[in-house]
Amino acid sequence: MHERSHARHLLALVIAAVLLAPAAAFGQVNVIMSGGFSAAYQKLLPELERSSGARIVTTSGSSQGTGPNTIGAQLRRGVPADVVIMNRAGLDELIKEGKIVSGSDIDLAQTLLGVAVRAGAPKPDISTADAFKQALLRARSVTFDGSTSGLYLTNTLFPRLGIAAELAGKSTTAGVASVGRGEAEIAVQPVSEILPVQGIDYVGTIPSELQYVGVFSAAVVTGAKEPDAARRLIAFLASEQATAGLRSSGMEPPKRK
Repeated sequence: MHERSHARHLLALVIAAVLLAPAAAFGQVNVIMSGGFSAAYQKLLPELERSSGARIVTTSGSSQGTGPNTIGAQLRRGVPADVVIMNRAGLDELIKEGKIVSGSDIDLAQTLLGVAVRAGAPKPDISTADAFKQALLRARSVTFDGSTSGLYLTNTLFPRLGIAAELAGKSTTAGVASVGRGEAEIAVQPVSEILPVQGIDYVGTIPSELQYVGVFSAAVVTGAKEPDAARRLIAFLASEQATAGLRSSGMEPPKRK
C-alpha cells in the first residue's frame, strides 16, 4: 500500500514539474486518438493548446481491430504522430512492438459500458445480468463499436451469457450513432461514447459483474518530432486541471497503481 501511495505521489510530482516548466514555442503536435476519449478531449483542447505551447492537429483511429485505420495500422505505415490517446489494451500492444517511447505512457481516464436506445423509445430493464441478457435477446438489432469494447462483447461477454449465436445475426459495429438514426435498436458502448451523441437516450451502465472498465491512456510515439510538447500535452491531460472535463464526458480519473 505504501509503494502504491509513493508511486502516485511521484507521478503527481512529475506531472507538476512538466506543467510548471516554461512553455516553449513548439511546432505542430500530431495526435491520433480513439473515439472513447474524444468528447473529453474536445472540451479540454483550448487549454491543452495553451498549456502545451503547440498547435495540435488531431486525427482518429480505433484502439484495436483489423481495419486499415486502427491507430496501430496507421503507425505501422508511417502516419506522422507525436502522441496517441487510446484504450490501454491497444496501447500495450504498441508498447510491445516498440512503437511507443519507453516509460512515456500514462493512464488518463476510465469509463464503463452503458446502454442507449433511440430518443423517446422505451428503456429496457438492464438492472441485473439476466435482465440485460433478455433485453439483448428481445432487441431487433444490437450495435457496438468495432474496437476494444466491441471485441470484449463478441469474444467474451456474449459467449459467457450464452447468446453469441443469437446476437451474431442481428448485431453490427456501426455504433451508437446508428441508434439515433433508427438503424439499430440498442447500443452497448463506453459511456463516454454514448453521452455526446444526439438523438439517443442513455439507459445506464450494464451490471457490475458483466462490466468492462475501459482505461484510456496516452503516450509519446517513437520517432516523435515534438517529444517535449507531447510530454507537456500528456501531463496536462493527466493533471487535476483535466478532471472536470473528464467527468462531464462520462469518464473518471483512473485508479493509479
